Parts: sequence; C-alpha cells; structure tokens
Amino acid sequence: MSPQPARRPGEPPEQGARRDARYGIVIARPFGVPVYISPYWFVVAALVVVFYAGSLPVSIRPDAVRYTVAATFVILLYASVLVHELSHCVVARGFGLAVRRILLYPLGGFSEIEQEPPTPAREFLVSVVGPLTSLGLAALGWGLNSALDIGGIPRVLIDQLILANLVVGVFNLLPGLPLDGGRMLRAGIWKVTGRPGRATIAAAWAGRGLALLLVAAALAVLRSSLNEASSYMLWLVVIAVFMWVSSGQAIRAAKVRDRLPGLQARQLARRALPVPGNVPLAEAIRRADEAQARALVVIDHDSTPIAIVNETAVMATPAQRRPWIEVGSLARAIEPGLVLSADLSGIELIEAVQRSPATEYLLIEPSGQVFGVLATSDLDHAFAGV
Repeated sequence: MSPQPARRPGEPPEQGARRDARYGIVIARPFGVPVYISPYWFVVAALVVVFYAGSLPVSIRPDAVRYTVAATFVILLYASVLVHELSHCVVARGFGLAVRRILLYPLGGFSEIEQEPPTPAREFLVSVVGPLTSLGLAALGWGLNSALDIGGIPRVLIDQLILANLVVGVFNLLPGLPLDGGRMLRAGIWKVTGRPGRATIAAAWAGRGLALLLVAAALAVLRSSLNEASSYMLWLVVIAVFMWVSSGQAIRAAKVRDRLPGLQARQLARRALPVPGNVPLAEAIRRADEAQARALVVIDHDSTPIAIVNETAVMATPAQRRPWIEVGSLARAIEPGLVLSADLSGIELIEAVQRSPATEYLLIEPSGQVFGVLATSDLDHAFAGV
C-alpha cells in the first residue's frame, strides 16, 4: 500500500516511538518487518466472529463449535491479508526499498515502505504482486479442494477463504487509490506523463470515484430484500469513507511533494555571528543585534565553529541573568549530523534533518566556509506552508 510519511522535521526520536506505540501491538517480525495489530482490530474481529458464526450452516453444532470455526476463519483471513502485505514487502526489498512496518487494521492491512519506487515499472510490480498473491491463495484453496476432496468443517473454512481471497484480490485491482489497482493506475499515468505527482492526484480522484460508487452500492443493498442488508451496507459505507479519506491524504501529499523543491536551505538560513564561548550572553546578543544576525555560533581559538547556541535556551534566560552567563553554556556541540550543505533543498533537506533531529544546524558552503544556521522552527514553518 501507500508508503506513510516519515517524521516531520525536527521531531525527536521519542515522539516517533510514541507514534509506533499507537499502531498497536507487534505480533510478529517476518523477514525482520514488524507486524502491528491495531487495537480496533480486536473489536471488529469479535463482531465478525459473531456475524460469521450466525451465517454458518445449521448442521454445525453446538454454538461453541460454531464460534470456534468463526474465530478460526477470522484468524486465517487476516493471515491471508498478512501474506498479501508481505508480498509487497518482499518485492519492495528486492528493489532496495526499506520497509518500516506492516499494520493489520479492521479493514485489511497496509505495508509502510520508506520511499516510493523510483520508476513506474517498479511501482507497478510492487503493487500488482499483492492482488496476485491473494488470487494465488484462492487458487491454492481450490486446488486443495479438488485434489483432496475435503469435507466437513475444513471444507467450509477453505471455501470461505477462497471467496475472501477472491474478493480481496479483485477488489484491490480496482483502479483507484489507496487500493493496489490505484497504484498500478498511478504507475501507468506516471509512465505516460513523466509526472508522478500528477499521476498520484489522478489515481486519488479515481479512488474517490470508487468511494462514491461504493456508497451507491450501499444504497442499492439497503433497498434490496437481503436479510443482512444493513450489515453489508455498513461495511460498504465504512470502506467508502476510508477510501475517500485516504484519497484525500494522497492528494495533499502529492501537492506537498510537488512544492517541496521550494524548500531551500539557503533561503531559510539565518545569518550567524561567531563568538567565543566565554563571552557573556548579554554581550553576544548585543553583537548579534548590531550585526543583524539571528544566530550565534561558538568558535574556538582558531575561529573554528564548535557549537551552536540554542535559541530556546536564550529566550528562556531572564534578561537580568544574561550578563552573568557565558554564551557557550547554552550551546550544543556541533556533531557531524548537525553540519549540512547550504545547497540542500526539498526532500533531501527534510531527510537530512530527520537523520539527526536538533533545533539548529550549521550550514556550510562546498568550500567549507560557514554560510549560516538553519533553525528547525523556520523549516517547520516553511514546511507547513508548502
């Protein structure tokens, strides 16, 4: 499925860890990929068990057996979904794309891949393997039934899994995001136009069209005489809402990506004033105001930058204490990850900041000379506006 966005610029690692915890619990790590189950999954799974148990043949008795069969079906169904998602991951890794996680949620699952495939062909292959896997599982079930002439409860489970995987495989081939078919459509438009952003927007609007068709189908089901009409209608509406929201997110993400090149480190840089670490903070601020500089860089006796003064710490220091505090005490040592090229822009700039979360970065010219300081707050503000 669609890769999810990485951390926002400057988001510290512990916030990213808390985000991971919100995905649910890790139930497995196939091929080293953590598989999360959403907390809501258990609620919906219980409802599906009750619904499915009621639809089983009356010959399956007592009720304990019916619910056991229903629970087994739900587990096998989501195992099939996991295999579907793993197929995406295997192909993505084959193309050198890092996979962050797999999330199983009430409506299915998705694979979170770190970056999008670099070509339309690879995008198509990563996407199409999922539906093909689901259809392959359905074919495998049909083959087992044909070869072994299975009967009883195992036959009921296999028949239902064949049907479920057929539905998952065919539904995911529909041409609209966030479905796999939508990513295949995106790959085709990307190939023709050479513009991945425009392809994403087109595939997302196709997904919104499918969502409207699902709502229309739900209304048709409501008018039908099916006993379970209300249940089917509810599922169709929930899926339609999910597709509409996900398509909207894809449209917004595509627009942001198209405008990311407007993020230029040089344009966001603050003029930096070099000062020795033993200079009083009040004096350093006075010099910066005089030089119209908005950042302070601590230098050693050879005039080499060794630390960047933290703006938040400066602002938190009362004015009456500033003459008695050395500016170096409010600075962070310049580590390799805090030194960035002044030529960085767009997604490369975002990724460089995410690799080493901090509040300020030293920007240098290709010649090694200091260009200025990039404040994460400025980057966040610019990022929110793209």
